[in-house]
Amino acid sequence: MSFFRKSASAILVSSLIAGAAQAEISNDEIRIGYLADMSGTYRDLSGPGGLEALKMAVEDFGGEVDGKKIVVFHADDLNKPDVGANTVRQWIDERNVDMVTGMVASSVVLAANRVLEQGGKLALISGAAASSITNEYCSPNHIHWTYDTYALANGTAKAMLANGGKSWYILTADYAFGHSMETDISRIVEDGGGSVVGKIRHPFPSNDFSSYILQAQGSGAEVIALANAGSDTVNSLKTASEFGVTQAGQQLAGMVVFLNDIHAMGLDVTQGLMLTTGWYWDMDEDTRAWAQRYYERTNRMPGMVPAGIYSATTHYLNAIKEAGTDETVAVRAQMAKTPINDMFAKNGYIREDGRMMHDMYLVQVKTPAESEGEWDLYKVVREIPAEQAYRPMSESQCEKLVTKS
Repeated sequence: MSFFRKSASAILVSSLIAGAAQAEISNDEIRIGYLADMSGTYRDLSGPGGLEALKMAVEDFGGEVDGKKIVVFHADDLNKPDVGANTVRQWIDERNVDMVTGMVASSVVLAANRVLEQGGKLALISGAAASSITNEYCSPNHIHWTYDTYALANGTAKAMLANGGKSWYILTADYAFGHSMETDISRIVEDGGGSVVGKIRHPFPSNDFSSYILQAQGSGAEVIALANAGSDTVNSLKTASEFGVTQAGQQLAGMVVFLNDIHAMGLDVTQGLMLTTGWYWDMDEDTRAWAQRYYERTNRMPGMVPAGIYSATTHYLNAIKEAGTDETVAVRAQMAKTPINDMFAKNGYIREDGRMMHDMYLVQVKTPAESEGEWDLYKVVREIPAEQAYRPMSESQCEKLVTKS
């Protein structure tokens, strides 16, 4: 009888321990939401291609972490902050989503992040650009992964200043991302001894850039900077080409240009363009191997955003595995203490303000004669170390997370 009681007690204790361990994964599933523009201006930047990269990360984990199924939800935010915020709220309230990724239009991201912070969930932002996301709008509930306006402006603007482009005119998308980029460009140009001779903002999104390009031409600026992205950038560059902007002696600075943009416009239009990127598919064996897998699924080579989505999701799932839980605070802490070494970044790390620190690359678009294939579009000019690329902590306005001495 004594033996039976001891055995029963041991079984009960074991059961309680096992139950507690199982309860560490909420709802017995790891639930991820993918929020992005699936049909509009930024569709080609992330959209369905970013969702495919997320699915690759999940599949590479075998669809589960320690026997707990990984479930993915996805939605089109239509580039509207209210749609994005309401979608995330519904995911948290009704589907118990643990993490949201994708996250493209900065205005949508800022709205969605407020909901995620209130709900105690995590965002891994790979598509949005505004550097304010980890500056004045930082929070313990999101990590900015792939790139930001500070790093892009830093790389491209400094290169063009060094090449003699001292006077600048900025064409800006009129919302959070564009404003952030405009601020970052202005700071870097002025700190580098240049001047901003004029600025104009266009509605987001726009189709007709004729009047904006004409005003930029009329400014006489040596450099016309495009503080926009996606189809807005494509349409801006096409209009500039039609108006003979570069032929007349002005330089174009595409501040937020992606691989799919260059591919869409062709090398005849874009050759020689300098830009900054967080990743390129043809850098080494690891990037080429992953890109080939992606190409086989999508029939296109990945840009930095899908690659960033894959990297961020993989790091998140590894953190859950190591921490033994999907609880937000524990997972974020595990992510922060673990270096990022994968096909996207080497020796990357998550800074206290939520910025994922990794090297950036200044690249130049190849000429048609230099290109050896449909997606052979860039030549890497130089690597920009992470500490030189991103906003230094001494300039941080992230009061929630950064303690200044």
